[in-house]
Amino acid sequence: MSSILNADDIKKALDAFKAADSFDHKKFFEMVGLKAKSAEDVRKAFHVLDADNSGFIEEEELKFVLKGFATNGRDLTDKETKAFLNAADKDGDGKIGVEGEQ
Repeated sequence: MSSILNADDIKKALDAFKAADSFDHKKFFEMVGLKAKSAEDVRKAFHVLDADNSGFIEEEELKFVLKGFATNGRDLTDKETKAFLNAADKDGDGKIGVEGEQ
């Protein structure tokens, strides 16, 4: 992920959401600089987070999304994972496709 995003930005974003149930995906992606990246860079980041290379980020992968940005990232709580999935799963299939909201 550090080849796509600035390592300092990633650390600051992870530090901002250390507390359980504090994660806000929109703020996080803005803080790491992903919102300002090209569609190609967003796709690259998506593929890093898609651990099983299925073309989707499923709920189980989403729980570990912060670890995709840094190995010391915490796991999302079940509440955070479900809220993130509900916000990003535009077609209601229980997973996030590469074209979903990032």
